[in-house]
Order: sequence, then C-alpha cells, then structure tokens
Amino acid sequence: MARSRTILITGCSSGIGAHCARALKADGWTVFATARQPMDIEALKADGLSAHYLDYREPDSIAALVKAVLGETGGTLDALFNNGANALPGAVEDLPIAGLREQFDVNFFGWHELTQHIVPVMRKQGHGRIVHCSSILGLVPMKWRGAYVASKFAVEGLMLVQRMELEGSGIHVSLIEPGPIATRLDYNALKQMERHIDIENSVHREVYHRRMARLAAGGSKSRFKLGPDAVYDVLKHALESPRPKPHYLVTRPAKITNCARRFLSARALYRVLASQS
Repeated sequence: MARSRTILITGCSSGIGAHCARALKADGWTVFATARQPMDIEALKADGLSAHYLDYREPDSIAALVKAVLGETGGTLDALFNNGANALPGAVEDLPIAGLREQFDVNFFGWHELTQHIVPVMRKQGHGRIVHCSSILGLVPMKWRGAYVASKFAVEGLMLVQRMELEGSGIHVSLIEPGPIATRLDYNALKQMERHIDIENSVHREVYHRRMARLAAGGSKSRFKLGPDAVYDVLKHALESPRPKPHYLVTRPAKITNCARRFLSARALYRVLASQS
C-alpha cells in the first residue's frame, strides 16, 4: 500500500486552514493541523486530524511542533502550508511599534522560522512542497491595512527568493494570493485594533468607528467573496502538480487588481485602490 502523503498546516482553528485540513484528510493525506486554543485543537482531533499547539510568536512552540510531527512521520514531511495569520487595522501613523512587531512575529518571522525547520527535512528526502497563504495585499497596498500589507509584502519577497534558491532541489515553493474570502480574520482584526490602536485620540477616529462596525459585521459583503474551498482548489494544484505555479490568485477582485497593477500607471492604480478602501 502506498504511503499516505503528509502535510503540516497552520492556522486551522477556522476558515482556510480548517477547511483545507479536513479536505486534504478526506483526499487521503495525513494532516498535521495547528491551532492555539485548546477547544480548537480538540475539535480537530475529533475529526481524526493530528492536532498540535502552535503560536508563531513562541519559538519554543515552533520547535516542539516540528519535533512532534517528525516523531509521528519518522522524520519526513511532504508538504508545509503556512496559513495562520492575523491582521492589525489602522492608519500607518497610528501603528504602535509593539503592534507592528507582533504583526510581523505572527505573519512573517514565525513563518520563516517554521520553514527553516522544514527545509532541511525536505532537502534530505529530496522533495517537498512549501505553500504560503499570502494575499492580494502582498502585491498591492490598501489604506488602513498598512501592518498587514507590510507583512505580506515581506512574505512575498522572502519566499520568492527562497523559491529561486531551491530550484533543482526537488522542493517547490508557491504563494497563494486570495482576495476576499469568508473567514474569521475580520473578527480577529477588530480585537487587534481595539488592543493596539488609540482610536479615540486619532484624527481618523470617525473612520475607525465605521470600519470597526464593518469588521464586527464580518467585513465586506461583496458578492465576489468566496468560501475557503476556493483556496483549497489552488492549494491542491500547488501540492500535486508536477509544475506548481509560483503564484495563485484567488477571487475575481484579486485577479482584476493584479491586471490593473500591470496596465495602469502607478498614480492611477493607487488612486483606484484608495477609492476602494
């Protein structure tokens, strides 16, 4: 009997990670899923997944996760899907250094540290797939999302360089760039905003109150917002295709925006993006 392929997926408490973990298991993969809250870990275990604690801000949790996963697989891993992330909304002038650092710890440095643990494993076995769930905001900016945009731009730059450096090793790196997807990111972003942004003393106070109401309602209500299954469709290609793409754009708004950045002047592009914020 052929060995089941193995994948480590982060950020599986809900949304993209939760859907992809369960869908891959149904497709025959051995899935190692991570979450932070005990109740989420237990829910994953109840669905037959090997679930583990991970907080990207805690290097010890990253090392412990890798040790546990490799202990279960005998020291191999076919794929890694870096997905767990958060968002800190707010004008750039209002972003406290502590909040910005935390954004990068979760969305960038933690991803890099986990990937660093996994690359030697894949080099030794001679193959592997590394997929990062970036964002269309890793390719274009948008107002009030400076911290998130900066972290995703950083992911795009670092991991594309690594993709080139791993050429010929048997390890393929891909980035998924979704537009609007129905997840809990907006609800969690509201918590981050309340925690880090001095809302009442900001010149943007009225804007913040409007945005907070929108976040509390689950974010944008665009008819173009898709479910996590749209990300799963491209993740499968990145994991299984003989020639995975470097970039996978998901949702019509993401694809249109990507075309716009190619054909519009920078001034026109930023004017359009500002009007959509």
